[in-house]
Amino acid sequence: MADTTLMDKLVSLCKRRGFVFQSSEIYGGLGSVWDYGPLGVELKKNVKDRWWYAMVHARDDIEGLDAAILMHPRVWEASGHVAGFTDPLVDCRHCKNRFRADDPRIKGTPGQPDAQCPVCGSRGTLTEPRMFNLMFKTFMGPVEEQAAVVYLRPETAQGIYVNYLNVLQSSRQRIPFGIAQIGKAFRNEITPGNFIFRTREFEQMEMQFFVKPGTDAEWFERWREWRMQWHHDLGLTPAKLQWHQHGPDELAHYARAAFDVQYQFPFGWQEIEGIHNRGDFDLGRHQEFSGKKLEHFDQAANERYLPNIVETSAGADRVTLTLLVDAYREEEVEGETRVVLGLHPAVAPIKAGVFPLVKKDGMPELATALYHDLKRRFPAFYDDSGAIGRRYRRMDEAGTPFGITVDGETGAGRTVTVRHRDSMQQERIGLDQVAGFVAERIGRD
Repeated sequence: MADTTLMDKLVSLCKRRGFVFQSSEIYGGLGSVWDYGPLGVELKKNVKDRWWYAMVHARDDIEGLDAAILMHPRVWEASGHVAGFTDPLVDCRHCKNRFRADDPRIKGTPGQPDAQCPVCGSRGTLTEPRMFNLMFKTFMGPVEEQAAVVYLRPETAQGIYVNYLNVLQSSRQRIPFGIAQIGKAFRNEITPGNFIFRTREFEQMEMQFFVKPGTDAEWFERWREWRMQWHHDLGLTPAKLQWHQHGPDELAHYARAAFDVQYQFPFGWQEIEGIHNRGDFDLGRHQEFSGKKLEHFDQAANERYLPNIVETSAGADRVTLTLLVDAYREEEVEGETRVVLGLHPAVAPIKAGVFPLVKKDGMPELATALYHDLKRRFPAFYDDSGAIGRRYRRMDEAGTPFGITVDGETGAGRTVTVRHRDSMQQERIGLDQVAGFVAERIGRD
């Protein structure tokens, strides 16, 4: 299967089954902005829930936060985003397309006669590079003037930094400790693409871990190990995950070390999470620009210091796409193509499909009762339309791990058929055992 074909088929499946839709599609869509449908919102929520559990609920040293999207504009001056959050942009005067100046498809030097547009092929039509700030700008208040400028946040980390003391003091935590946050961020990307991989509106899952200077390298290595294990536990193929270390040319000027968790997508190895040793740069800048002391006083050691920060930052949309790509497969079964999303049961949007074999002999009533019993505990789906094989196939495409069929033996014997998505094997279990059977396999009590 060609790489482009895989992505095309996945995009088609996502629309057909209700995972992801083009935003504002009836108006022609909006560039690289996507809406999550009924199954997509469940899948993405499961990703975020697993991240939140691993970061906040399963640990005693991390607290949660939900900071506002709009922040004081000085925050972005202190962080360096106003001055430095820019990309070089070039335009083709012939076809009107825009590109990053470092786009590898561009032949020659932009602005020179030898430069060739990668879309229309024209030579000498690419403009000189100009710097383009990636932050979305808006205005607060009734007047659109410079004094009223605010920005849609390009990352969620700064909301954590400016609340660091608030959380530390109110939660009675002690360093080392972390603050976790899931939230929307916005970047006016020049060249977004690859479906939901790079978009202008996206959701981040970030955790900033505050540590004593001198212990940052040790904590950095711990978090690298823990975060890679989390991706393995999602069910991702280990052979398609790797570390990428930032070299001197990639490393941010303030960072001491940075590694990306990369996944092998059809369009190449790409980052799905970053782990960074940021030193004391962030708190130092906010202390300087705000005039507020952000140092920590360690009473036991009788010393004062500015904590160092180890950051883990994952994209909820990217991890969701990774799960979809990793789970997608096609199989030949009895001369037909079976499309399957082999999602880990814990993240599958629908946990079980319930099917009456036929619409008579009391089967619909038994199946409906079972469906409502299951749905009180986890997402389930009821389907009585078409041949049972077709119903199985629809659930396979949705990633549903278990199909429960109520048949002629259910009424008298109080048993049902459980069909497993991945193996297509079937087994019979008691009607009153179904809820516990599914819950055990999806990790629910």
